[in-house]
Amino acid sequence: MNILKIDFENCFGIGKLEHEFKFENFDSNTFLIYAPNGTMKTSFARTFDLVSKNDLKNIPSDRIYTSKVSKYEILVDALPINQQNILVLNAEDNNFDASSKISNFLASKELKKKYDDIYSELNTQKNEYLKKLKVISQSTDCEGELLNTFSQNNAIPFFEVLLTEIENLKDKFEKYNFKYNDVFDKKDNVKKFLDKNKGILEQYITDYKTLLEKSVFFKQTANNSFGTYQATEILKSIEDNSYFDAGHKFVLDDGTEITNSDLLKQLVESEISNIINDDKLKQTFDKIDKAIGANLELRAFKRVIEKDNLILVELKDYEGFQKKIWINYLSEIKKESEILTELYRIKKVELEIIIDEAKKEFALWEKIITTFNSRFYVPFKVILINQGDIILKQETANLEFEYIDTNENPVRQKKENLIPILSKGEQRAYFILQFLFEIESRKTNAEKNIIIFDDIADSFDYKNKFAIIEYIKELHLSNDFRIIVLTHNFDFYRTIASRLSLKRQVVYMTTKSNEKIIKLQNGQYRNDVFVYFIDNYRNPKIFISLIAFVRNIIEYTESTECSDYLKLTSCLHKKNNSTALIVKDIFDIYKTRLIKLSDKTIEFENENLLEFIITIANSICAEVNINEINLENKITLAIATRLKTEEYLIAKLPEVDLDEITSNQTSDLFLKYKIKYPTSSALGILENVNLMTPENIHINAFMYEPLIDMSVFHLKDLYEKVSALN
Repeated sequence: MNILKIDFENCFGIGKLEHEFKFENFDSNTFLIYAPNGTMKTSFARTFDLVSKNDLKNIPSDRIYTSKVSKYEILVDALPINQQNILVLNAEDNNFDASSKISNFLASKELKKKYDDIYSELNTQKNEYLKKLKVISQSTDCEGELLNTFSQNNAIPFFEVLLTEIENLKDKFEKYNFKYNDVFDKKDNVKKFLDKNKGILEQYITDYKTLLEKSVFFKQTANNSFGTYQATEILKSIEDNSYFDAGHKFVLDDGTEITNSDLLKQLVESEISNIINDDKLKQTFDKIDKAIGANLELRAFKRVIEKDNLILVELKDYEGFQKKIWINYLSEIKKESEILTELYRIKKVELEIIIDEAKKEFALWEKIITTFNSRFYVPFKVILINQGDIILKQETANLEFEYIDTNENPVRQKKENLIPILSKGEQRAYFILQFLFEIESRKTNAEKNIIIFDDIADSFDYKNKFAIIEYIKELHLSNDFRIIVLTHNFDFYRTIASRLSLKRQVVYMTTKSNEKIIKLQNGQYRNDVFVYFIDNYRNPKIFISLIAFVRNIIEYTESTECSDYLKLTSCLHKKNNSTALIVKDIFDIYKTRLIKLSDKTIEFENENLLEFIITIANSICAEVNINEINLENKITLAIATRLKTEEYLIAKLPEVDLDEITSNQTSDLFLKYKIKYPTSSALGILENVNLMTPENIHINAFMYEPLIDMSVFHLKDLYEKVSALN
């Protein structure tokens, strides 16, 4: 990305903007653009952002004059830009979230795609599998019930449960004629009932075992029992009669011989009937049935045990029976279970490779978080949780925050709880963190990315503003990105230019014509504007601009009562002695206050000062191509406009004694005029004077921002309107 060429037409507030950013030519990774509010900054950033999203339903356009044809061509080295290589960062964008799932933390897009593809395939197959399992179990939540059975607190994922239990599946399985949730209900009402009536249940099982001991077929020993379940399993294994066809037979304890499966089935059914219909066992069951009573929540369970009393024997080991049922359910679809398990075995190996790669990248995220925590002054500390097997378990990896208040213990907070309690600047710091993740994830891209910083430090306090600047500086020096920094903040503009040591050729100030044609011109005032002014004192415009500066120096170093201060005030406001001042009077003050000028001379020292100011202001208005950036043009016009305004007001208010006005003279005169002439057609023009020309221009360079932002053409227009008042 050596040359980035843009050609925008009718893109939001941009009527026309064509420019080439020659990164390689100027040996710089960064361009800086100062754009006064309403010029082009937001439109520029939004155009890049929409191009990056490549949404045909939402393209750059003039949203007011919709019939205008838009053009938004962005070329990189004469070829259309890859939209994925554009990143627009704006701290106002509170929808940007880098903490949703672990796959979004992966720096490698290839890893992320592999991960997503694997789980997409696994989940597709799992969903088909669960459909079949639901038909068998009639459970309302197959996956959840299975995990609750085999995984305490769902600590083991679905596929791992299946992988563990696959060896326990059987070719011959038992079918159940009840719905799973009729016995193993969501609220555990059955389990609670069994626990509450444990004595009756124990009596039922004791009676059952006694009957087994008396049976000619079933047996109960000290260590084992051969009961209805074992008999049913035998029936399944010999139901095709092949065992008997091979010449085998069963010989019972009493000598009875069984030579075919039908005889065995009749015997088993007869023995089971004898057990179930035993009077004592029936009496115990009736106690259980009565205990259930009219409990509506146990109505389905009541129907189940009335249909098959011996289920109560199984329920002595509630959890064991639960697992047994699921093993039988899974055995019904054993082939499908084996296919899904084998797929997971294969994919698990691939997932483990991704985990190993991702773990390397966790170090990067920890570095980002450490950097954020150390640089940004916010009342919270960022923590990245769930780092272990997050990908394998497909858990959500979240950023959490420890909110820290003075003299209080830190409180762990989720994002949704944290954001509402933060100040606007602190919220922006949070969203900056999201951008840091995104930027780091792009460092490994084969092609360079262009990052557009859209007033990224706006509304930050100075500590955090400098943290942002330091990060931009690191990116600038890294050679991983091309960067365009947009700002409407003059102090931020100067600081970025200084901290990044940007060359003059890569620093711009923007201008905008009435036709919304945007021009990027070489930026000025990157360094101390006053040093520039002092060095160029012979320039009439700069000489005039120095008046306010030197006046402020006297105010700060001496007092507002000294003669030099009052004399300079008479240059900015129409006082009784103003018309008598000549340029030399003012230059003499400069020479005593500014050491560098102590032995200097000027050619126009004999000029009447007020006439000199007006003459220079008129010459600016007469220029064919006024320099729209030069601060001295705007300061001169602002001072001349104020003097012309006061001249008009004083003429209309002859009763006013100027010596009685000690501060804010222009505003004071205007208020008196407004009272005296409430319907004057000049009021609108005079209102604009108060709005557009500051009463004071302070030493601090960034306080010039209102004038820098203001169009010189607006000031020219205002000056000409005031001059025309009579």
